[in-house]
Amino acid sequence: MREFKVKTSARVALVDITQTVHQVVASSGVANGLCNLFTPHTTAALIVSENWDPDVTLDLLQHLQQLVPREGDYRHSEGNSQAHILSVMLGVSLNLPIEDGKLALGRWQGVLLAEFDGPRERSVRVTIVREA
Repeated sequence: MREFKVKTSARVALVDITQTVHQVVASSGVANGLCNLFTPHTTAALIVSENWDPDVTLDLLQHLQQLVPREGDYRHSEGNSQAHILSVMLGVSLNLPIEDGKLALGRWQGVLLAEFDGPRERSVRVTIVREA
């Protein structure tokens, strides 16, 4: 397992981590297999989405915040219930195929860390499983 850190600069943000994940996969020497990503946080998530047009990420964040507003009838006293709910909705792990030593992502796909309670330093753990 490898781990890398991601510094976020806003309370809510999507941070493109695709290149870092590509580097970890390449350094593993695995030609074909599976890349598991996991973030050990309850107020962040991992997603695959378009990473070319910044309007896509802005639209995603805007609509997620409309679905789960920051202020609501929440019981959690720390004031970050929205972040916990969004983390659960999106998920804290991804499984991505590796083909020919590279992530097998679609043309417009990228791997993003979703920050919902920043700014913070987040961890992403990478486990690579070689095809049998």
